[in-house]
Amino acid sequence: MKPALHKLKVKEGPHSFGTSGHNMITGSKVKLRNKRLSDARNDYVWQTDPELTQLDATPLLTISYSQYLLDYTSGLRRYSNPNRHPFAIETPDGKHIGNCVYYNINEAKGEAEMGIMIGNRDYWDKGYGTDTVTTLVNHIFLQTNLRRIHLKTLDWNKRAQKCFRKCGFKPYGRLGRGNFTFVLMELHRKQWGKRQQEEPS
Repeated sequence: MKPALHKLKVKEGPHSFGTSGHNMITGSKVKLRNKRLSDARNDYVWQTDPELTQLDATPLLTISYSQYLLDYTSGLRRYSNPNRHPFAIETPDGKHIGNCVYYNINEAKGEAEMGIMIGNRDYWDKGYGTDTVTTLVNHIFLQTNLRRIHLKTLDWNKRAQKCFRKCGFKPYGRLGRGNFTFVLMELHRKQWGKRQQEEPS
């Protein structure tokens, strides 16, 4: 018997352009769907936002939108990577507010890395990040044989660390990379299962 942290529904539906083989995954506040071409405008805005790229520890995008769109379209058409599963984060009414992914999948070790970004600031500090993490974690542990999910977040990003802790992740180390220092966090299937049992149905 596997009581969930919250109800996880997988909706049947047609795959979107550029999918990675998943249907809609529904949480309490968000829906996770396959990436599609219409996401390009928001993704470009977020990847050219200095604050967001700093939070994500990624380089600021400097190419034009027209070039970005060409690369984006080409990437969606040929995209097929069994070790990386990206999703768009939507509100229940279909507004694209961010992205999440699990990647670096190592089946031999039974683990994968996870990342999340809420790009739309109107949805910060309102539980959307927490629900996204919970929904994706539930999906991974319910639909795959992976036993461990790990992630890294900047050491000064206390908001992200609070979110991950709330979802059951625990710090296990630190990593220096260039000018950045990351806090490493992890969640094991056993810990997740225990949290499920402790949660009211």
